[in-house]
Amino acid sequence: MRAAIVDRPGSVGVGDVPDPKPGERQVVVKVGACGICGTDLHIADGHFPPTPYPIVPGHEFAGEIVELGPDVPGDWKVGDRVAVDPSLFCGYCTPCRAGHGNLCANWGATGDTVDGAFAEYVAVPAANCYRMPDHLTYQQGALVEPVSCAVHGVRRVGVEAGERFLVMGAGTMGLIMQQLLQRSGASVTVVDRNAGRLPRATALGAHAVASDVSELDGETFDAAADCTGAAPAIEAAFDKLRRGGRLLVFGVAPEQARVSLSPFRIYNDEITVVGSMAVLNSYGAALDLVASGAIDTAALLTDTLPLERYPDALELMRSGAGLKVQVVPGGTDDA
Repeated sequence: MRAAIVDRPGSVGVGDVPDPKPGERQVVVKVGACGICGTDLHIADGHFPPTPYPIVPGHEFAGEIVELGPDVPGDWKVGDRVAVDPSLFCGYCTPCRAGHGNLCANWGATGDTVDGAFAEYVAVPAANCYRMPDHLTYQQGALVEPVSCAVHGVRRVGVEAGERFLVMGAGTMGLIMQQLLQRSGASVTVVDRNAGRLPRATALGAHAVASDVSELDGETFDAAADCTGAAPAIEAAFDKLRRGGRLLVFGVAPEQARVSLSPFRIYNDEITVVGSMAVLNSYGAALDLVASGAIDTAALLTDTLPLERYPDALELMRSGAGLKVQVVPGGTDDA
């Protein structure tokens, strides 16, 4: 089959690899669509430590089951349309046994540590599959993974109706976060240095938008969510919190990045700083949100490229010209 291959950091191409075979309790999925996120850029550049090379990337995906392995649980059958949670938790380490599989000591993920879905086919645990309703396209189904990350993030930071939230970043994750917070009754202000992205935030119901926090002079917020992974944005969000405020570090920063936060203020103002790592018991809820129309997928899906143009898709994502860039191995979304 054809697949995108990252041979080593900085070496990205498309080539032939063996067709996947389903192991015990696995299924093979014909990929309908797979989205690119910031982690894929880190993998291509060699900045995501868990990734071995070579690897077929791709962890935001949906498709059709075409083969069942031995002892597949449940009533799965060939032809079922599924969105797939890429998480691979060991189940026996201390975090897993404490209910924190996303912090698994042996953490893995389809497309991050084992071959993924920028390919015609991918083998995955049947337990990670979620049946898609007929009205969802594969492109919408591939958005369930980023939505599930945001669902977990919102649960981590908490939100009450009437709260004022600051969201840093109006990319895909920022706009998903904005929609979830607003659905919970929060008033959301969105900041992004790329002013071209702000009209989408406004159209999605943002209370206010700005291209820099300096435009929000005098305003403070009950909570803030950084969806950029950029140290200056995290620091700026921290500085805009009221006493007793909460900061969610949600964007993926480089491992070596550092921020400067006032420990006195964290103490004196009782500021809460929390992180949110990937997906945890949030995939089903995310699928329901996408299926119900609670997430405006049309506002997020901007670019679709064929598999052979995977390197171009990466560069389009890197340029910031679009929002959610997806690869469709079959050439069209045939959902």
